[in-house]
Amino acid sequence: MKALHVITGLGVGGAEQQLRLLVRNLPVECDVVTLTNPGAVAEGLAADGVRVTHLGIGGNRDLGALPRLARLIRRGRYDLVHTHLYRACVYGRTAARLAGVRAVVATEHSLGDSQMEGRRLTPGVRALYLASERLGRSTVAVSPTVAERLRRWGVPGPRIEVVPNGIDVDRFRFDAARRETTRRRLGLPQGAYVVGGVGRLTAGKRFEVLVRALAELPDDVWLLLVGGGPEESVLRRAAQRTGVADRVLFTGERPNGPASHDGADGLDLPSLTGAMDLLASPSAEEAFGLAVVEALAAGLPVLYVSCPAVEDLPRDAAPFARRVQGGADSFVRAVRQARAQGPGPRSAPEAAHHYSIARSADRLMDIYTAATLGVSST
Repeated sequence: MKALHVITGLGVGGAEQQLRLLVRNLPVECDVVTLTNPGAVAEGLAADGVRVTHLGIGGNRDLGALPRLARLIRRGRYDLVHTHLYRACVYGRTAARLAGVRAVVATEHSLGDSQMEGRRLTPGVRALYLASERLGRSTVAVSPTVAERLRRWGVPGPRIEVVPNGIDVDRFRFDAARRETTRRRLGLPQGAYVVGGVGRLTAGKRFEVLVRALAELPDDVWLLLVGGGPEESVLRRAAQRTGVADRVLFTGERPNGPASHDGADGLDLPSLTGAMDLLASPSAEEAFGLAVVEALAAGLPVLYVSCPAVEDLPRDAAPFARRVQGGADSFVRAVRQARAQGPGPRSAPEAAHHYSIARSADRLMDIYTAATLGVSST
């Protein structure tokens, strides 16, 4: 089987890094097309030996991109097209049909109750999504929560499949020596208690809640923010305004790929996660909660506001994950309580193993097979 993955962009983000991890674990020949922004994840995919093409889309209304993408699909003689993220789903499904490929699968990575990938869920957004959805064979939701949102949106239930995001559990396994090395490279004081936040620095992630909470916590508590985005300058100003700028570290984007290609300074995502004492996720609207699962794989206690990945499992699958309701004051209390309990065993709970990338790839292969067989039988 030969598959083409079409994605909106390949900067560092959860969906983008999930695509790279999937491609590495799928037992099929895969190429990738990015509509725009061939960033760090594109470089990582190329280093993995994957052919990556930048379509160079000129904007949301660049209709000339459709025939370009259709020609690329036709030349590649792909058996299946798999689209990721809103714009790629609209363009990719349409172009696949123009190219004569009917085995089309789409993954919905980031559908919330009120927004999708940062855009407001207007009637126009929904109508365009549903119109293009009909051109595919199935739509993959990354959690049962997202599957239910898709049904409420109007996607027929039989067309929805659930394939959770997956992680490489071994890469996040706790390593005491790596922890100490990373903390030294970050310049953290001996004995500092490090609260981490991982994700795009956007308003929806609500990392300013953690900055405000830090101002009410003891001076030996630090905040480590892993990610880049448009809100970084806002967060830096908030840290200055609240008097905690000297205790907030910004690492920028950190691709989660093989150590031979990413994190040349030794500060890749697994290393940074291992350097933390607790992960806090203040986002109020998540589709999955990948950073939470990665933190659990590193054996960290986790405080979260929204995380379908945890909420969809039995309570004892993630005993050190705790839901926090409220704002900065709630996080202050929760961090104090977690610290008072002392460090845990730093071993991965059942929840982390449940979301193994191998399981996700196997499940996705079942969907690929059904999609291609369904085409051949019609």
